[in-house]
Amino acid sequence: MIYFLEDDENIRKFVTYALKSSGFDAKPFSLPSEFYLGMQEATPSLIILDIMLPEEDGISILGKIRKNPVTAKIPVILLSAKSTEYDKVIGLDNGADDYLTKPFGTMELISRVKALLRRTENNNYIYMINGLYVCPSKHIVKVNNEDISLTLKEYKLLCLLLENGGNVVPREKILTDIWGYDFLGESRTIDVHIGSLRSKLKECGSLIETVKGIGYKIGDSNEKKDI
Repeated sequence: MIYFLEDDENIRKFVTYALKSSGFDAKPFSLPSEFYLGMQEATPSLIILDIMLPEEDGISILGKIRKNPVTAKIPVILLSAKSTEYDKVIGLDNGADDYLTKPFGTMELISRVKALLRRTENNNYIYMINGLYVCPSKHIVKVNNEDISLTLKEYKLLCLLLENGGNVVPREKILTDIWGYDFLGESRTIDVHIGSLRSKLKECGSLIETVKGIGYKIGDSNEKKDI
Protein backbone atom coordinates (compact mmCIF):
# COMPACT_ATOMS: atom_id res chain seq x y z
CA MET A 1 0.00 0.00 0.00
CA ILE A 2 1.24 3.47 -0.95
CA TYR A 3 -0.04 6.49 0.99
CA PHE A 4 -0.21 9.80 -0.85
CA LEU A 5 -0.75 13.07 1.04
CA GLU A 6 -1.53 16.03 -1.24
CA ASP A 7 -4.03 18.88 -0.74
CA ASP A 8 -4.30 19.77 -4.44
CA GLU A 9 -7.23 17.70 -5.71
CA ASN A 10 -6.08 17.56 -9.34
CA ILE A 11 -2.59 16.35 -8.45
CA ARG A 12 -4.01 13.93 -5.90
CA LYS A 13 -6.35 12.34 -8.45
CA PHE A 14 -3.68 12.31 -11.16
CA VAL A 15 -1.02 10.61 -9.03
CA THR A 16 -3.46 8.13 -7.48
CA TYR A 17 -4.68 7.12 -10.95
CA ALA A 18 -1.09 6.76 -12.20
CA LEU A 19 -0.12 4.54 -9.26
CA LYS A 20 -3.17 2.31 -9.58
CA SER A 21 -2.71 2.06 -13.36
CA SER A 22 0.83 0.81 -12.68
CA GLY A 23 -0.46 -1.95 -10.41
CA PHE A 24 0.06 -0.30 -7.02
CA ASP A 25 -2.49 -0.18 -4.23
CA ALA A 26 -2.68 3.55 -3.45
CA LYS A 27 -4.61 5.49 -0.82
CA PRO A 28 -4.84 9.30 -1.13
CA PHE A 29 -5.23 11.83 1.68
CA SER A 30 -5.96 15.56 1.44
CA LEU A 31 -5.16 16.57 5.04
CA PRO A 32 -2.47 15.58 7.57
CA SER A 33 -5.18 14.71 10.11
CA GLU A 34 -6.65 12.18 7.65
CA PHE A 35 -3.17 10.82 6.93
CA TYR A 36 -2.47 10.25 10.63
CA LEU A 37 -5.72 8.32 10.99
CA GLY A 38 -4.71 6.17 8.04
CA MET A 39 -1.33 5.50 9.64
CA GLN A 40 -3.10 4.19 12.73
CA GLU A 41 -5.10 1.75 10.63
CA ALA A 42 -2.25 0.32 8.53
CA THR A 43 1.43 0.86 7.84
CA PRO A 44 2.15 1.66 4.17
CA SER A 45 5.11 0.31 2.21
CA LEU A 46 5.88 3.80 0.84
CA ILE A 47 4.71 7.39 1.39
CA ILE A 48 4.49 10.21 -1.14
CA LEU A 49 4.32 13.46 0.78
CA ASP A 50 3.68 17.03 -0.34
CA ILE A 51 5.58 19.73 1.57
CA MET A 52 3.13 22.65 1.42
CA LEU A 53 0.02 21.46 3.26
CA PRO A 54 -2.75 22.89 5.44
CA GLU A 55 -2.68 21.99 9.18
CA GLU A 56 1.00 20.95 9.12
CA ASP A 57 3.86 21.11 6.62
CA GLY A 58 5.40 18.01 5.08
CA ILE A 59 8.82 18.45 6.68
CA SER A 60 7.21 18.33 10.14
CA ILE A 61 5.24 15.23 9.19
CA LEU A 62 8.40 13.61 7.83
CA GLY A 63 10.14 14.28 11.14
CA LYS A 64 7.40 12.47 13.04
CA ILE A 65 7.57 9.53 10.64
CA ARG A 66 11.32 9.17 11.19
CA LYS A 67 11.10 9.50 14.99
CA ASN A 68 8.51 6.72 15.34
CA PRO A 69 10.25 3.29 15.44
CA VAL A 70 7.26 1.71 13.70
CA THR A 71 7.43 4.03 10.68
CA ALA A 72 11.07 5.16 10.72
CA LYS A 73 12.15 2.87 7.85
CA ILE A 74 9.24 3.60 5.50
CA PRO A 75 10.60 5.14 2.27
CA VAL A 76 9.32 8.67 1.66
CA ILE A 77 9.23 10.72 -1.55
CA LEU A 78 8.76 14.46 -1.05
CA LEU A 79 6.85 16.56 -3.58
CA SER A 80 7.34 20.31 -3.78
CA ALA A 81 6.95 23.27 -6.09
CA LYS A 82 10.23 24.56 -4.65
CA SER A 83 13.14 23.56 -6.89
CA THR A 84 16.16 25.28 -5.37
CA GLU A 85 19.13 23.22 -4.20
CA TYR A 86 18.59 24.52 -0.64
CA ASP A 87 15.00 23.24 -0.52
CA LYS A 88 16.07 19.81 -1.79
CA VAL A 89 18.88 19.59 0.74
CA ILE A 90 16.49 20.48 3.57
CA GLY A 91 14.08 17.76 2.51
CA LEU A 92 16.69 15.06 2.00
CA ASP A 93 18.63 15.92 5.16
CA ASN A 94 15.42 15.64 7.17
CA GLY A 95 15.07 12.01 6.13
CA ALA A 96 13.38 11.94 2.72
CA ASP A 97 14.54 9.17 0.40
CA ASP A 98 13.78 11.16 -2.74
CA TYR A 99 12.62 14.64 -3.79
CA LEU A 100 10.49 15.39 -6.83
CA THR A 101 9.83 18.91 -8.08
CA LYS A 102 6.43 19.92 -9.45
CA PRO A 103 5.46 19.68 -12.21
CA PHE A 104 6.68 16.14 -12.79
CA GLY A 105 6.00 13.38 -15.28
CA THR A 106 4.09 10.19 -14.51
CA MET A 107 6.84 7.90 -15.82
CA GLU A 108 9.49 9.54 -13.64
CA LEU A 109 7.32 9.28 -10.52
CA ILE A 110 6.51 5.61 -11.12
CA SER A 111 10.17 4.88 -11.85
CA ARG A 112 11.25 6.42 -8.55
CA VAL A 113 8.54 4.56 -6.64
CA LYS A 114 9.65 1.24 -8.12
CA ALA A 115 13.32 1.97 -7.40
CA LEU A 116 12.61 2.79 -3.75
CA LEU A 117 10.45 -0.29 -3.25
CA ARG A 118 13.11 -2.53 -4.80
CA ARG A 119 15.70 -1.05 -2.48
CA THR A 120 13.63 -1.59 0.68
CA GLU A 121 12.13 -4.98 -0.21
CA ASN A 122 15.47 -6.58 -1.05
CA ASN A 123 17.49 -5.68 2.03
CA ASN A 124 17.25 -8.88 4.06
CA TYR A 125 20.99 -9.41 4.15
CA ILE A 126 24.22 -8.17 5.73
CA TYR A 127 27.64 -7.12 4.48
CA MET A 128 30.83 -8.18 6.28
CA ILE A 129 34.17 -6.92 4.97
CA ASN A 130 37.38 -6.92 7.02
CA GLY A 131 35.79 -5.66 10.24
CA LEU A 132 33.04 -3.64 8.54
CA TYR A 133 29.50 -4.86 9.28
CA VAL A 134 26.41 -3.35 7.63
CA CYS A 135 22.83 -4.55 8.10
CA PRO A 136 20.54 -2.53 5.77
CA SER A 137 17.26 -3.88 7.18
CA LYS A 138 18.20 -2.67 10.70
CA HIS A 139 20.20 0.37 9.58
CA ILE A 140 23.24 -0.83 11.55
CA VAL A 141 26.86 -0.01 10.73
CA LYS A 142 29.73 -1.35 12.84
CA VAL A 143 33.50 -1.32 12.60
CA ASN A 144 35.16 -4.07 14.64
CA ASN A 145 31.92 -4.36 16.69
CA GLU A 146 31.83 -0.62 17.42
CA ASP A 147 28.61 1.16 16.40
CA ILE A 148 29.17 3.86 13.77
CA SER A 149 26.85 6.84 13.39
CA LEU A 150 26.38 8.10 9.83
CA THR A 151 24.21 10.79 8.28
CA LEU A 152 21.46 9.56 5.96
CA LYS A 153 23.46 10.54 2.87
CA GLU A 154 26.62 8.82 4.14
CA TYR A 155 24.64 5.68 4.94
CA LYS A 156 22.99 5.60 1.50
CA LEU A 157 26.35 6.17 -0.15
CA LEU A 158 27.93 3.29 1.77
CA CYS A 159 25.03 0.95 0.91
CA LEU A 160 25.17 1.93 -2.77
CA LEU A 161 28.86 1.03 -2.92
CA LEU A 162 28.24 -2.27 -1.13
CA GLU A 163 25.27 -3.14 -3.35
CA ASN A 164 27.55 -3.03 -6.37
CA GLY A 165 29.76 -5.78 -4.98
CA GLY A 166 33.26 -4.63 -5.89
CA ASN A 167 32.23 -2.98 -9.14
CA VAL A 168 33.07 0.66 -9.74
CA VAL A 169 30.11 3.00 -9.18
CA PRO A 170 30.40 5.96 -11.56
CA ARG A 171 30.10 9.45 -10.13
CA GLU A 172 27.07 10.11 -12.32
CA LYS A 173 25.22 7.12 -10.83
CA ILE A 174 26.10 8.22 -7.30
CA LEU A 175 24.67 11.69 -7.95
CA THR A 176 21.53 10.24 -9.52
CA ASP A 177 20.85 7.57 -6.88
CA ILE A 178 21.79 9.54 -3.78
CA TRP A 179 21.03 13.16 -4.62
CA GLY A 180 18.34 12.72 -7.28
CA TYR A 181 17.89 13.09 -11.00
CA ASP A 182 17.66 16.87 -10.96
CA PHE A 183 20.45 17.65 -8.48
CA LEU A 184 21.99 21.00 -9.37
CA GLY A 185 24.92 21.11 -6.95
CA GLU A 186 28.60 20.50 -7.65
CA SER A 187 29.94 16.97 -8.16
CA ARG A 188 32.48 17.75 -5.44
CA THR A 189 29.62 16.99 -3.04
CA ILE A 190 30.46 13.32 -3.61
CA ASP A 191 34.12 13.80 -2.66
CA VAL A 192 33.16 15.61 0.54
CA HIS A 193 30.80 12.82 1.60
CA ILE A 194 33.30 10.09 0.65
CA GLY A 195 35.93 11.84 2.78
CA SER A 196 33.57 12.09 5.73
CA LEU A 197 32.49 8.46 5.31
CA ARG A 198 36.09 7.22 5.23
CA SER A 199 36.86 9.18 8.39
CA LYS A 200 33.86 7.81 10.30
CA LEU A 201 34.60 4.23 9.23
CA LYS A 202 38.06 4.59 10.86
CA GLU A 203 40.37 1.71 9.91
CA CYS A 204 37.74 0.41 7.48
CA GLY A 205 37.66 3.71 5.63
CA SER A 206 40.48 2.48 3.40
CA LEU A 207 38.10 -0.14 1.98
CA ILE A 208 36.56 2.60 -0.15
CA GLU A 209 38.73 2.84 -3.25
CA THR A 210 38.91 5.79 -5.63
CA VAL A 211 38.97 4.87 -9.31
CA LYS A 212 40.40 8.02 -10.83
CA GLY A 213 38.20 9.68 -13.42
CA ILE A 214 35.37 7.18 -12.94
CA GLY A 215 34.06 6.80 -9.39
CA TYR A 216 34.39 4.62 -6.29
CA LYS A 217 34.12 0.98 -5.26
CA ILE A 218 34.20 -1.18 -2.13
CA GLY A 219 34.29 -4.89 -1.35
CA ASP A 220 33.73 -8.03 -3.43
CA SER A 221 30.61 -9.84 -4.61
CA ASN A 222 31.07 -12.74 -2.17
CA GLU A 223 30.87 -10.54 0.94
CA LYS A 224 27.06 -10.21 0.89
CA LYS A 225 25.25 -12.75 3.11
CA ASP A 226 21.56 -13.52 3.57
CA ILE A 227 20.08 -13.38 7.09
